Amino acid sequence: MAANDTLSFLMAWATAPLKVASITPSSSSLATLMTQELGPETGPVLELGAGTGPFTRAMLARGVRESDMTLIEFNSDFAHLLRCRFPKSRVLEMDAADLRYRPIYDGPVAGAAVSGLPFLAIPPRQTLSILEGIFANLRPEGAMYLFTYGFRCPIDQPLLDRLDLEVTRIGHTFRNLPPAAVYRITRMKPAKSYDWRFS
Repeated sequence: MAANDTLSFLMAWATAPLKVASITPSSSSLATLMTQELGPETGPVLELGAGTGPFTRAMLARGVRESDMTLIEFNSDFAHLLRCRFPKSRVLEMDAADLRYRPIYDGPVAGAAVSGLPFLAIPPRQTLSILEGIFANLRPEGAMYLFTYGFRCPIDQPLLDRLDLEVTRIGHTFRNLPPAAVYRITRMKPAKSYDWRFS
């Protein structure tokens, strides 16, 4: 982790602590855990709160093409840094909640979304907008990946139920400051119908 990245995060956190998930960038251990299910076959990937790019680098290492990445970043300094570091990617300087009203792709084409957003600090209404925007851009089988420093998924169950989403805990790493858990969120699979006539 570059010292200047840590300083950049600390300054961004001091300026807007509710918009920056941590005072330091995510570790390589967390980035590996967040991206372990992604690869070249994933296709387009939407990354929210890309920061200085630790998850972006991890996705590149797994074979995701840089040109397949759309990086959403609210902080203008981070957005500029991302454009310099990942020139083949598409970097959009915007609030992730605006995804609900601003389609990123021509239809639901992304295979995955990777989030570095601090959902524990985001109000439920804004979280709802973010989730609606993400899943409007994901293919039916696409998944969203997020991490938290808490003891459970940072998105409340009633909100997941409202959007017909289900959550799976992928794993946990102590090699991050602070330690973090990673979750996968997907659309609920329709229940198989039961025909009593053939029982």
